[in-house]
Amino acid sequence: MTAAVFTVEATDGAARAGTVTTPRGTFSTPCFMPVGTRGAVPHLDSSDLEVLGVEVVLANTYHLMLRPGAETVSRLGGIHGFAQWHGHILTDSGGYQIYSLDPEVDDDGASFKSVYDGSACRLTPEEAVHLQALIGADMTMVLDVCPSAVAERPVLAEAVRRTALWARRGRDAFLAHPDAPQRQCQFGIVQGGADASLRLESAQRTLEAGFDGYAVGGLSVGEDRPAMLDALDACMVPLPADRPRYFMGLGDPAGIAEAVARGVDMFDCVLPARLGRHGTVLSDTGRYNLAAARHASSDEPLDPSFPDSPAGRWSRGYLRHLLATHEPTAARLITLHNLAWVLRFMDRVRARERSEQVREALRPSL
Repeated sequence: MTAAVFTVEATDGAARAGTVTTPRGTFSTPCFMPVGTRGAVPHLDSSDLEVLGVEVVLANTYHLMLRPGAETVSRLGGIHGFAQWHGHILTDSGGYQIYSLDPEVDDDGASFKSVYDGSACRLTPEEAVHLQALIGADMTMVLDVCPSAVAERPVLAEAVRRTALWARRGRDAFLAHPDAPQRQCQFGIVQGGADASLRLESAQRTLEAGFDGYAVGGLSVGEDRPAMLDALDACMVPLPADRPRYFMGLGDPAGIAEAVARGVDMFDCVLPARLGRHGTVLSDTGRYNLAAARHASSDEPLDPSFPDSPAGRWSRGYLRHLLATHEPTAARLITLHNLAWVLRFMDRVRARERSEQVREALRPSL
């Protein structure tokens, strides 16, 4: 069996920079993983990601199991051959998407309807392992229970209990699989909402299953920042230093800087592409809406302080024109810029040894 190995290269307090090694190879942390839910980051292809220097991409088991189906992905070379992407891929188990569909949940698994055609579906911890083995990602997630951000404590406590139950079953299924442990790594997920005591309990119970890496799920979903950070602090304490730590769904620069300061290594978010297709630009002076009239005659690039932006050759006026006329090239170019900006941000975070220096150096961006 091959586990994900985390090698620390620099630390200051809890903040750390390092390298994750999997059966596929290595990637540097802290890292940002663009979200290619259905096998592609919206508006971009694998060659774009290669040029940008992306090391890890996230895909979603829930969507791929429904269309085109995990068996089809497997027949077409697994997710790497299917998407012609040869870097690392992490697959979410689909738990977050399932729980947005108001599923029927019991201790065995979750029943829900397909978002595509309304057909009945069933997912268990064991099936999540099987599907992700077919898809062929390098890092896979155990199935978890992701409650609402406004759920009451009894609901959160039940989610922690069931997540721990599913974690043990998912880990057993993974280790018993004929080849997954040789080519994949598996992450457990810590739940508990914004309740610090439940977060600590969930972390401890997840640790008992002995995963290759550990993820924090169900945060940054609507709670205020202090509550998020208190919950994150609580569950980070018991997580082992020799395993990668992943904050699921966090993509805003301020949040990333705070999480890195607490020892988180991996992040994903749809933010760069979602903002891009709506004309919102990330820049060192803050995000802005390119559709605003003041940009119509501007000859400035999207971010003058980022001359290496892949969209840097075009003026704001030109890109606003494409956006206003619904030219798809606009979404593509702004997405390329936004993703490159986030990756550059992560490079700057890695370059700093002290978390206080991170926040100070990046303050205009936050």
